[in-house]
Amino acid sequence: MTTDMTKGSPAKMLWRFTIPMLLSVVFQQFYNIADSVIAGRFIGENALAAVGASYPVTMIFMAVATGCNIGCSVVISQLFGAKSFQRMKTAISTSFLSALALAALLTLGGFVSAAPILHQMATPMNIFDDSMIYLNIYIGGLFFLFLYNLCNGVFTALGDSKTPLYFLIASSLANIGMDILFVVSFHMGVAGVAWATFLCQGIASIFAAFALYRRLKAIQVEKYPLFSKREFLRIAQIAVPSILQQSFISVGNLFIQTLVNGFGSAVVAGYSAAVKLNGFAVTGFSTLGSGLSNFTAQNIGAGQQKRVKEGFHAGIILTLCVAVPFVIAYFFFGAQMVGIFITNPSPDALAVGIDFLKIVSPFFLAIAVKLMADGVLRGAGSMRYFMIATFTDLVLRVILAFVLAPYFGATGIWLSWPIGWVIATALSLAFYGAGVWKKRTLQ
Repeated sequence: MTTDMTKGSPAKMLWRFTIPMLLSVVFQQFYNIADSVIAGRFIGENALAAVGASYPVTMIFMAVATGCNIGCSVVISQLFGAKSFQRMKTAISTSFLSALALAALLTLGGFVSAAPILHQMATPMNIFDDSMIYLNIYIGGLFFLFLYNLCNGVFTALGDSKTPLYFLIASSLANIGMDILFVVSFHMGVAGVAWATFLCQGIASIFAAFALYRRLKAIQVEKYPLFSKREFLRIAQIAVPSILQQSFISVGNLFIQTLVNGFGSAVVAGYSAAVKLNGFAVTGFSTLGSGLSNFTAQNIGAGQQKRVKEGFHAGIILTLCVAVPFVIAYFFFGAQMVGIFITNPSPDALAVGIDFLKIVSPFFLAIAVKLMADGVLRGAGSMRYFMIATFTDLVLRVILAFVLAPYFGATGIWLSWPIGWVIATALSLAFYGAGVWKKRTLQ
């Protein structure tokens, strides 16, 4: 069901639209969390470390897929808000042709570069082989990863956040079941964890593509070109900065993972559990920001800037309501949270996980607000300011991690997170307050 977000109460509209998106990201994170939980509890601490060591590399590919999702979603939202359906369909087909071609290139490049990247990250040799197995299977499924993200981006651009949720619920539950089947029953080890994700993600993407085809077929327009350079450039204007943002964050995480790897497999295991929990929370906030981007884009397309400001205020309340429970759970119950991933964790691994969560989680309130301000900037197409705030966060976190680690050990790495978040939040709010997003109109 498509939803026109240019009408009705902005607060009610945003809550109804973003709550299914938040639930979607909960189930989407089950892919990664289920992999780590099954690996840690049924295979062992080294298996968890192997999956965790692969995580920053997989996130680079996820970053590109997510950036493509955002680029097509913002442009399609603007065209949908402007009721320009013929251009909208051209933008959709242009997005698919471009992004799936990119997925094919990344698959080839990924197979060639996986081993050198893991070596460059100083991956401990006792987990290297399992990390390679997991990573190669993941790379083999990039086509499905991109296909699903594009379908999800189009659904949300049309104001439908429920259909992606349904696919993710089914896929996530199936993924958990297949994880257990392959690892516990078939004793496939880390490969079983990876194949379960590959198969479930592939099936979900195919069903999502079929559902989207039927949805778009119902929107009758005159014959339209399947590819347009104009729409490609408009999508790229949003997608490329978004890809760079997501990729630079992932590359930054590669550097940080390299630092962590130097402290041994026990620290890698504790960090792997904690960073998955951190990623779960931050991805939730980011998804709410993406929902606000769609809301902003539709209203920018319709020329209703006043509704954007109302939506931003409602979004702040929504994201803080989501952030507070994460802060409480991670700060006060860190041991239990880490214990989800590892049965009888070593004292070093448990201490690392708790230390990370206690340092980082209170600042979820800051990053949650930043991502909502970013949502407005991105939805309006103000990508220059969006990039400044994002890269400030990334550069500070990476540099400070390397500066502080020699003095404070692994704890110094964790301290870099809140410093980068707070400064970047101040920048994003300053850009929003300056009204740079108000100058954007549908091109």
